Parts: sequence; structure tokens; C-alpha cells
Amino acid sequence: MEDRSISGSAKERAVSSPHRDLGNAQLNSSREEPRKKLCGYLNKLGVKGPIKAWKSRWFFYDENKCHLLYCRTAQDVNPLGSIDLSSAGFDCKVEADEGVFEIRTPSRVFILKARMYWLQQLQMKRWAFCNTQTGLPVDSVTLAALPANETMPTEGEGFLPPVKTPTDVVGLKAASLPAPQLSAALQNISLKHPWTEIQNTIYNICGTRQLPGNGRSISGVEGFPEHPGTPAEEQEVEGEAECPEDTRAGLRSYWPRKAKWLTNSFPAFTEGLARERSSPDNVAVLQQQVLTLTEELKSQKELVQLLHKALEAAQQEKRASSMYLTAAGDRDRLELVRHKVRQIMELSNRVEVLESDRRELEQSLALRDSRVEELQKHVQLLMDKNHAKQQVILKLTEQIALDLSEPEQEADAVAADTLYKQQEEMEHLKDDLDAYRTQNQFLNSEIHQVTKLWRSVAEKEKFLLMKCARLQARSCQVESKYLMMLRKLQEASPDLASGEAELVKSLIQEALQWDVKEEAAETLQLNPVREYDDYGFMTIPKYEVEDWKLLAKIQALEIKSSNLLSHTAVEKPLGERWASMAELSPSTELKGLIRCGIPVEHRQRVWKWIVTQRLSHHHATNHFESLLRQCERTEHPASRQIELDLPRTLTNNRHFISPTSQLVPKLRRVLLAFSWQNPAIGYCQGLNRLAAIALLVLEEEESAFWCLVHIVENLMPADYYSNTLIASQVDQRVFKDFLSEKLPRLTAHFEQHRIDVSLITFNWFLVAFVDSLVSDILLRVWDAFLYEGTKVIFRYALAIFKYNEEEILRIRDSLEIYQYLRFFTHMIGDGRKLMSIAFNDMNPFPMKVLRNRRATHREELEAELSELEWIKVQYMKEQAEQVTWHLDGAVSEEDEEM
Repeated sequence: MEDRSISGSAKERAVSSPHRDLGNAQLNSSREEPRKKLCGYLNKLGVKGPIKAWKSRWFFYDENKCHLLYCRTAQDVNPLGSIDLSSAGFDCKVEADEGVFEIRTPSRVFILKARMYWLQQLQMKRWAFCNTQTGLPVDSVTLAALPANETMPTEGEGFLPPVKTPTDVVGLKAASLPAPQLSAALQNISLKHPWTEIQNTIYNICGTRQLPGNGRSISGVEGFPEHPGTPAEEQEVEGEAECPEDTRAGLRSYWPRKAKWLTNSFPAFTEGLARERSSPDNVAVLQQQVLTLTEELKSQKELVQLLHKALEAAQQEKRASSMYLTAAGDRDRLELVRHKVRQIMELSNRVEVLESDRRELEQSLALRDSRVEELQKHVQLLMDKNHAKQQVILKLTEQIALDLSEPEQEADAVAADTLYKQQEEMEHLKDDLDAYRTQNQFLNSEIHQVTKLWRSVAEKEKFLLMKCARLQARSCQVESKYLMMLRKLQEASPDLASGEAELVKSLIQEALQWDVKEEAAETLQLNPVREYDDYGFMTIPKYEVEDWKLLAKIQALEIKSSNLLSHTAVEKPLGERWASMAELSPSTELKGLIRCGIPVEHRQRVWKWIVTQRLSHHHATNHFESLLRQCERTEHPASRQIELDLPRTLTNNRHFISPTSQLVPKLRRVLLAFSWQNPAIGYCQGLNRLAAIALLVLEEEESAFWCLVHIVENLMPADYYSNTLIASQVDQRVFKDFLSEKLPRLTAHFEQHRIDVSLITFNWFLVAFVDSLVSDILLRVWDAFLYEGTKVIFRYALAIFKYNEEEILRIRDSLEIYQYLRFFTHMIGDGRKLMSIAFNDMNPFPMKVLRNRRATHREELEAELSELEWIKVQYMKEQAEQVTWHLDGAVSEEDEEM
């Protein structure tokens, strides 16, 4: 940033920048009119504790000493302080307020606020004083010795433009004006100089009474007493200011007393003043006087400090004596004496500690002095060595110069030949450079054209791939509809003629024998249907019944069509959003992404994060290993049932299809560890499928174990997997309520044909749709289920019925409805549509309503179970009584026979 400040040392400027026109100014000084007195009211920034405030002060310039003195008012006799301008610099910063400038002295910085006239006048006064102190007249010889480009500033030149003299606020006329009040009168008083303020106040009162016409003196005195509390720079004021003769006459009664006090107090000061009046040019004498007065002031200050300390000690002794004399009894006085003895002991210990510290400091100082002396010797040695090296360098330089002077001519000739060859080579290089530049431009244009062609081809390829994907999806849809039509014709085969029935049967056989892989080798397959998906599930289930084989074919075609349409439009943008989420945190955005389905490459990481978040309070370290060790030591009662269910787990997944599969032993250990983790449940049929899904995604046994714990203990209600399965039965009743509200037509259809949907949906809720939905849709359901809870199962169960509502309503036979409900979930291939129905069409779905209905139906179910239990007990009693009666009858008959 540009610094537009005006600063510098006056003495340096007097030497380095003398003014050439000063001689002419001195020659014509006698012709100029006498200058106006430089005085007036300015605002000075004072510090009162931590608060800075502007104070109004009367400033006047002393031309003899180049001092700027200031008082509180123009009528004060003793100045409050002075500013030595001879060694001061001025600073006018851009960021400061208008009219604010600084005067920097070696010991202090004064901040004033005034018009620019003051800044220019103070600069000129300082230049004039410094030029007179050099003792050299500015004549033609001095001007000739200056550089041609240096001039001294005049009133019309310098850093600031000339300002017209403001006669209304500058000069002796300004003394008759009232002093401006920036703040309260008490705040405007200088607290640093109370003695001076008192003297000025007394003089103003006395002067007002004695002087006729109420005449007052404008501040400007030859000398004033130094007060111990005032800094030397602010107190040293010498010189005589101009003031009217009638005002000076009124002061003659005051000054004899002031002069007598100065003579008695400071004889050196009065002698110095006399010598100064007799020989004003004797600068050395004045400087000696200043040194003498400074030393005397320092001694006086030290004396005052010693007196203060003595006074404080005497006051403490006085207080102790008074306490001793005023004590009520000898015991109190003895206690005071003991207290003083303790204080003396503490002080003695403190003195000893300080004495030891002093000795240590002296030792360290001596060591430091010795170290400094060693370093000085080392530095001197290095300097001597450096000097010797410089001498050697000088000698070698002279010798090299002599050696080079002899073959100089030969070197010039060689240099000329070399220069000519270099110029020729440079010309050749320039030609090559031009050729390469032309070639580079040509290649750049070619690359640009090729890039444009490549981009155009890439866009066309992308468009063709999308078009091909849509066409393949359309083809799959048409083929699926064709197979559906064949299936309906097969169902209606009893009504067809024998030839037509045989034709339909042959068409179905051809459709089932068509191999997807053979066509994949002939045509472009953007998303071919694989035999197994990423988690090992069979994409086309193997059914033994011919009717179900046709349904599996239709299912595979619908899945392929859905994948082709959603891959480029939905899956790719979602994958990019998941990749950008480096750190997971609960949010609405994360909830929406999880509902849309987690990509395969991110599902394991997200599931682990969800389980860790929900089980952070009891996710103990090495807990799973301890449970496994317990399984090895003791056999759990549920281990036999677990062994029976292992071969029946996920039979359509290649990782569990055989007892020797890799994940079967892991599943066994996870289920056994959970049976010891939750003894109240132990093991329930259905937990094997939950743990299997967790193993497929998380891969690690411990992670799958904690996922199972999270499902059973956190997500599902209590008693969901208990012996009575009471919570599962409650959810079936709650689901029927929601089904009647959300899908009333379908509920009426079920009631008309006496269909109990709980026979179908009970397994959905118990195992969270495992073995009911295709793997891709199943894992999307689990994504939302692990994050949000059982409410997701209700949403998707309703969405499944909504997805196939029209198909179910067209079936008019109870048996056919049950057969359709057994496999209709496997016909759902559009997972995006099912997700939209679950989370959009089923709204609102508040969790509060779900909890309330669960509580209501649980009470009803518990009451029914209690009633059934009572009926059972009564029945058992009746049976026991009948057995007893029959036994008694048989005994009586035997007795009669005997």
C-alpha cells in the first residue's frame, strides 16, 4: 500500500535537502512584513487510563528553542508541556481523520487535530530553525555546492499545497475567543500536571482582581518550575512569547515571587539562564545546562522515592504500635509480638532466598562474561583469518590480470572466429525454429480436427447405445408379453381344440429352450442376464413345474428390461452421488439416497456404518470371540435346530447351495454366538435367513453377528422371535388395518373370497422378505429397513399388493388367488416403481400411529391368549375329572363282581 505520510528527521532534512531559494529569502527578509504569531487552540489526543479522548489546548510556538508549548487556556501562565520540534518528524496518514497528524519525538508521539495550515507552518518553522543552527549563511557559494535537482521547500512548495492563513483561529486574536469545549470541564483538566493546574488557577484568580480592565496574559514565559510528576520533555520550556505590553505590566507583581522561587530551588537553572541571555549563541553551554538540570531532576526524583518508602515504613510501624497499645490484654499483645516475629522470620527467609538468587545470577553473569570474552577472541581470530584470505585473493587477482594481458590479442582473434560461427549457427537455429513452429501449427490444427471428430463419434456412440438399450428393453417387454399370452393360452388349454393346444404347447417348449447366452454371442448385449448376481443369487430360478418355468422366464425378461431402462437414467447419477459422500452422517439427503438403493460397491460400507451408529453404546471389543469360545466349551440347546436349518437356508444362492459351501460354517458360528448373546430367544426359525443376508453383504462374521443383533434387539419389537411370536401376530393385525385403509377394494375382494392374507404376509415380516422378492429389490428393501426400521416392511408389503392389485382383482376363485399369492412377489421386476409406491403412494405413514395400533392390538391379543389359556385349563380339569369318574366306576363294578 502506498504510504502518503509526511515524516522524517528535521536535522537530516536540513543537511540532505537544503533550499536554494533560502538565500534570496534572507536577503529580502528585511523587506517582508513581520510574521503573525503562530498560536491558537488545537485538539490534542490525551490518554486517561484505558480511554483516549480529545482535549482542547492552547498551543504557541517558541522560535528561540523551536518548541511548541501548550496550555489549557490562553490565559494560563505555566504551560502544561512542550514539544521539541528540532528533532521531531511529522506524519499525516491517509487512514486518519481529516486534519489529524502526528508529531514524533524520540521519546513520545503527539497526535493533534487542526487545519493543514498548522502542519505547513510547523514544517517551515522547523526548517528555518535547523538552517539557523548550522551556522552557515545561505549564500551563493552554499547554493552552488548543492545538487542541481535539490531545492528547499518554501511556503508555496512541498508535499502539501499552500493553505491561506486562517486569521480567525490562528494568532493573538484567537486568544480573545472562548476556548472550545470538546467534553466536560473536569475532563478537560490535565491530571498529569495538577501542580501546574493549581498555579494557573491561582494566577487567573489573582490576575483578574489586580489587572485593570480584566486584562489577561497570553501564555508564553521565560521559565517555569519543574514538577516532580511531570516528564522532563513536557516541563522544559524556555523562550519568550510575544504578548501585549499592557498584559505584561499586570504580571510584574507575580514574577518577582516566581523568580525568587526559581533562584532558591534551582541555582544552576538561573545561572544558565543568565549565561544564555549574555551569550545566546553558546550552544555547548546550554547543552551542559540541560545535562546538569537532568541529573539534578533525577536525584530529586530518587530522593522523593526514598522519602515515600520511608514514609510507608513509618506508617506501617505506627499502625503496629497503635495496635500494640490498643490491645486489651497481655495475651493480645503477645499474639501481636508473635505475629511480628513470624513476619520477621518470613522476611529473613525471603532475604536469604533473594541473596542466593543474587549469587546465582552473579555466577551466571560471570560465566556469560567469560563466554562473551571467548566469543570475542574467536571473532577476532576469524577477522584476522578473513583479512589474510582477502590479501591472498588480491595477490591472486593481480597475478591473473598479468597472465591474461599477454595472450589478449590471440584471445580476441579466437573470440571473433567463435562469434562468427555462433552467429551462423544462430541463423540456422532460427530457420529450424520457424520450420518447427509451422509444423506445430499444422499438427495442432490436425489434432483439433481429430478431437472434434472423436467427440462427435463419442456422442453418436452414446446416443446409439442408449437407443439400443431402449430397443432391447422394448424387445424384452414384447417377449415377456408374448410369454404371458402363451401362459394364458396354456391356462385356457381345456377350452381349446386339440390342435391348438398342441400348438401352444410347442410354442412354450420353444420359448423355454431359447438360450440367452446363444443370442448374446450374436447380438449386442448391453446388460446381459447373468446366471448369478453379485451376491450369488440365481437370476432365473429353477422350477420343476413347467408353468413356473415359464414364469421364471417372464421374470428374467422383466428384470432385464428394467435394468436396461434404469441403468443410464438412474443408476449412474446415483452412483456418482454416493461416490461424492466420503463421510456419512444422518441427514435427509442420506435417507433419500438409501431409499433409492445403495450401489453394490458402497453397500458394505454403509451397512457397517448403520450398525455401528445404532450399537455404539454396547459394541464391546472381543465380545464376539468370547461368545465363540463359549460355544466351543458348551453346546447350546438350540444347536440341533440350527444344524437342521442350515441346509434349508437360501437354496437359490450358490454360497449356501451345498453343505460344503464357504459361508455355511460362518453362518453356523454367527447363529450359535447369537443364541448365547440372547438366551431369552436362543434361536428361532427365520434367523438363519437374516444372518445369511448379513453375511453375503458384510462378509465378516463379527459384522454379520452385530447386524443380526441390531435387527432383533433394536429394529424389531420385543417378543418378535419368542416362543409365542406374539409381536409377529400383532403386526399381522396392524397390517390388515393398514391394508383396509390404503387398499379398500383389495380388502373387500379378500373378504368376499375369505382370503387370510396373514398366511402369506407372516413370513414376509418374520424374515424381512427374504426368499420372497428378487435379490436386487430385496437388498434395496433391506437398505431402508436397516436405516429406518420395521415401518419400511409395512410400506413395502402394502406396495407389493398395490403393484399387483389389478391382477388380483381379476381372479375370482379362492384357490387361484392363493396360488397367485404364493409366487406373485417373484413377478415384480421394476424395483423403482415398487419403491415409488412404497414411499410416495403409501403416505402419510406416521410412526406414532404404528406404535399406537401395536399397543392396542397387543392388549387385545394378550386378552385373547389369556382367555384361551383359561379355556385350556378348564378343559384339562374336565378331562381329569372324567378320567377320575371312569376309574371310580370301573373300581365299583369290580367290587360288585367280587
